[in-house]
Amino acid sequence: MGIVSAWYRKRAWPVLLWPLSLLYRVLVKHRRHRLQRRCVPNPSLPPVVVIGNITVGGTGKTPLLIQLARELQARDVRVGIVSRGYGGNPPVLPCEVTALSSVEEVGDEAVLIRRSVDCPFVVDPQRPRGVEALARLGCELVLSDDGLQHYAMARARELVVLDGTRLFGNGLCLPAGPLREPVSRLAEVDRVLVNGGEAEQWRGVFADITLRTPALAMSVRPGRWVNIATGERVALDALPLGENGRLHAIAGIGNPARFFATVRELGYSPLCHPFPDHYRFSAHELSFAGEDTLVMTQKDAVKCERFAGRHTWYLEIEAQLEEHFWEELCDDMQRLAVTYAAGAEHKRN
Repeated sequence: MGIVSAWYRKRAWPVLLWPLSLLYRVLVKHRRHRLQRRCVPNPSLPPVVVIGNITVGGTGKTPLLIQLARELQARDVRVGIVSRGYGGNPPVLPCEVTALSSVEEVGDEAVLIRRSVDCPFVVDPQRPRGVEALARLGCELVLSDDGLQHYAMARARELVVLDGTRLFGNGLCLPAGPLREPVSRLAEVDRVLVNGGEAEQWRGVFADITLRTPALAMSVRPGRWVNIATGERVALDALPLGENGRLHAIAGIGNPARFFATVRELGYSPLCHPFPDHYRFSAHELSFAGEDTLVMTQKDAVKCERFAGRHTWYLEIEAQLEEHFWEELCDDMQRLAVTYAAGAEHKRN
């Protein structure tokens, strides 16, 4: 059993790493305080809203960021996005992500986000430098894809997304558990959003944590199946299967089991093939499916589109919150943007 499975299934043996977890917590705390002392907010830069997590692995941050960016654009907010660009090798830093940017240059998540949202987008491991670039591009508000622990970057708001099924695993910090920071860190963030799971299951988890606002229930809703080779879109219950009816599902994301569970919930019985997060697929590795139908996540699709066969599909998804919660989040972010824009206009005059 891998260590990630052991964390979330609460096996006993990772506890042997507990002394290292204590050392990790001390180092994380020291690093945070050191960077925060150096991080002085710059009023000439647009406010930053971090969308991150405190656990290792995928929680649903990317769909939330995409939907927030769209909602803010609908309100005429000049929004930009900054990301580390994990897995990419940019020709320059900071690197502006365009609709033509490749996975090799800027990473899979950056390509996915930029194709989903038409707004200024910069990747840079030094996120403060990326924010400066977005300011020069005229942005009034910046959404940071991850970066909760990037304390060299000043932020106006922190949103944390949790996996409602896996939550905190065994509750221990790395390497004995999945936590990047202790659970108590949630008391300091502005919003906690729980993606999936049963509300009755996860609400009790926060009983000993004084959150600034109650945790919000979030879900990721499937849209349509999209053929990677042709662009054809079909309804969720109309996925074409071959003569033998076999369906393969692959996932190179932080929590492959979430994608496989979604495919099953749609009424299919896939043969599941999990891969590591951000995995770079090759044509040879997908050849096992032959003439069988093969499905994958949209994040994986951007890495496979050059060699995907005609039986290969990805699943569109969209983050869902109750309407009044979208309004509440976007009202707050719009106020940040308006205040910044007014200050910038005053300086120019």
